[in-house]
Amino acid sequence: MQRIRLRYTKRGRLRFTSHRDFQRAFERALRRAEVPMAYSAGFTPHPKVSYANAAPTGTGSEAEYLEIALTAARDPEKLKTLLDESLPTGLDVVDAVEARTSGLADRLTASVWELRLDGVDPAEADRAVEAFNRAETVEVQRMAKNGVRTFDARAAVVRLETHSEPADRPTDRPCAILRLVVRHVTPAVRPDDVLSGLRAVADLAPPVPAAVTRLAQGLFDEETGTVTDPLAPDREAAQAPTTAEPAAAAKAPA
Repeated sequence: MQRIRLRYTKRGRLRFTSHRDFQRAFERALRRAEVPMAYSAGFTPHPKVSYANAAPTGTGSEAEYLEIALTAARDPEKLKTLLDESLPTGLDVVDAVEARTSGLADRLTASVWELRLDGVDPAEADRAVEAFNRAETVEVQRMAKNGVRTFDARAAVVRLETHSEPADRPTDRPCAILRLVVRHVTPAVRPDDVLSGLRAVADLAPPVPAAVTRLAQGLFDEETGTVTDPLAPDREAAQAPTTAEPAAAAKAPA
């Protein structure tokens, strides 16, 4: 059985696709692309697809991950192309590798988010970010299944900073862009929780809902402060020569 790991996106209007909607669209794409899927046992078999840490409905993403199990081997690049052509534009398969290591979900320990705050003056955003970063704790509330839950949104935030509007995208309206690096903890701290924290510490309230996009997710590197590519270990394992290859080369006649 071969396992393939995929990175896909949620762009444009497709950011409003729920995780269940994506599951249905992806299973249809598997059938269209005639992927030799492995299925679960039981009365209602399902294709063996493992989803990892899906982004909330309404947020865009450049870095969603899943793993599929196949009954016959396929080239990851060709499979990526077939699946991408079978999905609607916006749900794009952008990377594929054969799984050669374990624990993909364990390597998704942090995310990088971009928050676009239309109608917010960048100077106002700077002051709010500074207040948030200075705070030791920032308590926010979220409605959960068992009622309102209060938790600290500050502890999970590794970095929060403002970014300038790109020069090739001029606009007459003020717009603040925030870049957020947050650890995956329990309870999960989401971008909207950080926005609630900014409102709590600095009364920052965007006039329109923020446009939120996940730029990356993976293992957080404590030394560099960056979020690394979770598929890199599989690529490295594929490129590493096996122990049998050097031995065969040594026995080859000159």
